[in-house]
Amino acid sequence: MNIENEKYVLRCVECGKVVKDECTDRCPLGHNSLLRTEYRAEQLTVRNLPGVFKYIDFLPVEGHLPVDSGPITYKSEGLSKELGLKNLYITFNGYWPERHANIKSCSFKELEVLPTVVRVKEKCKDTLVVASAGNTSRAFAQISSVTQSPVVTVVPECCLERMWTTQETDNVCLISVRGDYTDAIRFGEKVSSLKGFLGEGGAKNVARRDGMGTVLLDGAVFMKRLPDYYFQGVGSGTGAIACWEAAMRIIRDGRFGNVLPKFCLSQNLPFVPMYSAWKDGRREIAADIDMINAEASIREMRADVLSNRNPPYSVAGGVYDMLCDAGGMIECVSNREADDAGRLFVSAEEIDIDPAASVSVASLVKAVENQQVGSTDRILLNVTGGGYERVREEHDLHRVKPLLGVGAGAGVEEVRDEVYRWIGGRRG
Repeated sequence: MNIENEKYVLRCVECGKVVKDECTDRCPLGHNSLLRTEYRAEQLTVRNLPGVFKYIDFLPVEGHLPVDSGPITYKSEGLSKELGLKNLYITFNGYWPERHANIKSCSFKELEVLPTVVRVKEKCKDTLVVASAGNTSRAFAQISSVTQSPVVTVVPECCLERMWTTQETDNVCLISVRGDYTDAIRFGEKVSSLKGFLGEGGAKNVARRDGMGTVLLDGAVFMKRLPDYYFQGVGSGTGAIACWEAAMRIIRDGRFGNVLPKFCLSQNLPFVPMYSAWKDGRREIAADIDMINAEASIREMRADVLSNRNPPYSVAGGVYDMLCDAGGMIECVSNREADDAGRLFVSAEEIDIDPAASVSVASLVKAVENQQVGSTDRILLNVTGGGYERVREEHDLHRVKPLLGVGAGAGVEEVRDEVYRWIGGRRG
């Protein structure tokens, strides 16, 4: 296939096979590998489009949505002074009107939702099914409330309080699972096997990754160069993979430098499987070593959205490959360190952030204390969520109530008829 005839194609990282995108998320030859988008455009052009779609040349879509949700980068004054850093840049992904940050779900997951919704409309028109610990499902629900696009979301019962939107909607079929994030993912896969439904794909979804990759694009455009270091709290590491891929694209551009940033990732103790495997130099995560007492450990985490028992760590093109290619580290952060870092950020930058973002701030604090970064290094800190207090001040929040509830390990036959009736009502 000739890339010159397409805006983009997909390439298997492991074998190099090129395929045309038809909501494709797996190598047709069966390799355990991510597919990666290769765009015809060689240089990044910032378009006059809303939110994330200003970077549409590096998104796997042709159209856009009238939604002004996108990453906002600025040079820190408060936190940089506290840490003694001269070149600390923050990409804020949440709701902060004074800085024109308009992600009303308050999570950077909204960045991945927007191109995913457009891609499905353009490529296959099935109803999306998404499973998450709350933030991703809330982001899909928020965009669904705006675009009237139906979506099925599956979340653990303990995370239902995270399911809200800023405007009422009946286009969200919410299913709660009595279990954890992994149980929700497994049940979501069962629902997506039904005819007319499509699993959003997780890390394998190139629209999700390229949407999150706009964090790195926005940072580089604002800084006029690539950062030396990139910091983010991770559960699956998909957002970091996305920024690695985006960095490779703009190195090809030639105007932002030719050295990849070092990726400084952080996980929240006591559930730190990628940190454990990376520290031991292993490509594979071993459940009996890296995830002992997983359920209990996840319950103890402050940032439980950073829990993922099947992260894209060892897959070709995943976190392990990223760290080997670009360099960097995975740090572990305690609940107390995250809480202290969250309070420091609020005091210094005057906006609240979520626990996952506090984990990344804590890892930056530790990197400064351990002299792993220098005072003049250019650092991009991805604040993956925040502005909850501001959105509550300015918007009424509407709870999304579950249509159905199931136990962990339930079969799809328990919900099949009800889900079909629900989607029939949306299409009718």
